[in-house]
Amino acid sequence: MTSAAGGPLLLLDGASLWFRAFYAIPDKITAPDGRSVNAVRGFTDMVASLIGRFSPSRLVVCLDSNWRPTFRVDLMPSYKAHRLDTSPTAQPGAEVVPDALVPQVEMILQVLGAAGIATGGAVGLEADDVIGTLATRERTDPVIVVSGDRDLLQLVRDEPAPHVRVLYAGRGLAKAELFGPAEVAAKYGVPLQNAGPAYADMAILRGDASDGLPGVSGIGEKSASTLISRFGSLGALRAAIEDPAADLTRGVRARLRAADDYLDAAEQVVRVVCDADVALSRPDPLPTEPADPNALRALAGTLNAEGPVTRLITALGTRTV
Repeated sequence: MTSAAGGPLLLLDGASLWFRAFYAIPDKITAPDGRSVNAVRGFTDMVASLIGRFSPSRLVVCLDSNWRPTFRVDLMPSYKAHRLDTSPTAQPGAEVVPDALVPQVEMILQVLGAAGIATGGAVGLEADDVIGTLATRERTDPVIVVSGDRDLLQLVRDEPAPHVRVLYAGRGLAKAELFGPAEVAAKYGVPLQNAGPAYADMAILRGDASDGLPGVSGIGEKSASTLISRFGSLGALRAAIEDPAADLTRGVRARLRAADDYLDAAEQVVRVVCDADVALSRPDPLPTEPADPNALRALAGTLNAEGPVTRLITALGTRTV
């Protein structure tokens, strides 16, 4: 296990993980006052487990300022449109979130604050963009991104150092897979030398129903990865459309031509922002003890989260420093 002194920068996709915590643990688990606390307990345990596994020197829980950024919606109105809350009492642009989860987000932020764990956000942008920016600009510590969103596989890199890895938790933390360029290339059939960006290229062609991206008609994941592997990048593939000598069938050329407007938009929608103005709630070095132990213990009692909070405190204190 890496020591904390030279440990990685751990970037957590906050909403992705607390949604998974909420659905993994029954919401019948409540605080003494009757409030649901399943997501608080599950998320706190996730953070404790990740600290124990990776012994990070720094940690940021990355947040959505806008889960459906205006620039992405302007380019592609279908972007996450199926997740919009269309109930009569919903605020415009609100996401469908279980009623029992909504108040737990503030509880989670209170626990993180008392523990001394930084959060980060960027006005008008998603957590993905915060993660993309922090990972791209990091030049000191290896980076491990933890998320259930495959789009973030586009960030994996070996060079320039330090490397970036993504712990993909789409099936929960217990079944999470750690991806670097080699793993992305092997699983998705994209070129090793630019596996991260090539994954984004493949995803643009394939589309993603979970994000409302239609993809190119008639091109699925296998054919998308074959095309990107053959041409190296989406840019090179698009340039080849008008080259009679390029290794493209007439049908694929026609499909790509017909999707020209979609491809222009999707390239900007799918690729995460890597130069956002990120604001942190506090410096990101991970403390060896809670910033406010009395407040944290009080929250543990109030939220019926003594076990998870104790495990978090233990994880903070038992790292090698």
